[in-house]
Amino acid sequence: MTGMGVEAGAQAARARALAVLRIRSRALAVALLPAAVAVILLAGAVGDRLEGPVWDAARWVLTPVAALVLLAAAGIALVVARARPAMSPTVPVTEQAAPDLYRMVRDLADRLDVPAPSAIALTPDCDSWLEDRTHPAHGPPPAEEHHDIAGAGKQAHRRHPVAPVLVIGSPFLWWMRVGELRAVLAPVIAGTGPSAHPDIAAARRFVRGLDAAVAVASAPRREPVSRAVLAGVGWVARLLLRSCRGHAAEMERGVAAAAAERAQAVDYGLRIVAQEQVGLAYAGWDRLLTRVALPAWRMGRWPSRLDAGVVAALTELSRRDRLAEGFASRLGERPACDLLEEPGTVDEAASLLAARLFHGGPAGSGPDWSPVAWSEYPEEVVDRKWRLDAARLHRVLDTMGVRPASGPAAPATGAPTLSRVLDHLT
Repeated sequence: MTGMGVEAGAQAARARALAVLRIRSRALAVALLPAAVAVILLAGAVGDRLEGPVWDAARWVLTPVAALVLLAAAGIALVVARARPAMSPTVPVTEQAAPDLYRMVRDLADRLDVPAPSAIALTPDCDSWLEDRTHPAHGPPPAEEHHDIAGAGKQAHRRHPVAPVLVIGSPFLWWMRVGELRAVLAPVIAGTGPSAHPDIAAARRFVRGLDAAVAVASAPRREPVSRAVLAGVGWVARLLLRSCRGHAAEMERGVAAAAAERAQAVDYGLRIVAQEQVGLAYAGWDRLLTRVALPAWRMGRWPSRLDAGVVAALTELSRRDRLAEGFASRLGERPACDLLEEPGTVDEAASLLAARLFHGGPAGSGPDWSPVAWSEYPEEVVDRKWRLDAARLHRVLDTMGVRPASGPAAPATGAPTLSRVLDHLT
């Protein structure tokens, strides 16, 4: 039943991919149609078969139109082919930095009988996915840089398409145990199987190219000529994107269904338990970012161990919450972050990326943007925030004309004190 489900999902995805490619073929046919008619008219004139004022007028009108259409089609195709597809900001993890993690992913791919991802990267979010980075604008293929998880050499890269990159949420790597992470990643890695199919890969490249072309056309420009040309390119790209949007969405659903069916044969029971940890990690990560990291970011400081912080918070919750007693027993197992050679360095890079993505901070440290350790957080962030709030409150009291606190407990210096606020409120 599982094999039938995998085959059904893969067949549905391939059928939708062929529908997307048919739209591409129709667009190419429309672009070539005026040129084909012009060639027929010119060939008829050479053979003395299509003569007369009507045919001559048709040749004079259609030949320049065909040339313009071909030129426009070539320009649109060039923009679609050269436009840089969007790439998620991530922290790359080389095989030297995480040999155990690469080995686990390779073994999981072998168990699923699918190609192994070409590289691994981390994202400061509670999600995991496969990302195609084979476009020339993204630089050299990750497999050439990181020795390829599948162990293939350069000759294999010429024969087979490069597998996508596996992007793992960094909170998962720190909070989950090794077995839980393997169970959660199984459906994701299983997606490399359908991704290797030529029709699905070509359809995805076409859709990503259209999306990138729309982004290029939407970028602000001052030159009126380039703005007008790119406006036409954007209109055509949007039209094609709307035409194949439904087929592309169904194709991705088919790929996901096939991957989920294939992954049922690997750690299915453990995956049900691991999904509970996904929700817990998401809640803890969201609370850590909004309640703890955001005040520090606003002060020009970024916590350098966000992933370790969410683990500490969730561990404390598991120990004191009676509803989480079942989760506490798993803390004795090996955490997935042990698969990294230097977890602290990777955590710091992911924390800096989180500050840049969720707050808009700079990409590197500086005088006004420096890291802060959790041991320094109370003094550097909490105490400073309280002092800033107190100073703001006293400025409001000064504006209202509230006099300083009086009495034997009042300080002789007249400095802003808590007594002044309490006297006003009571």
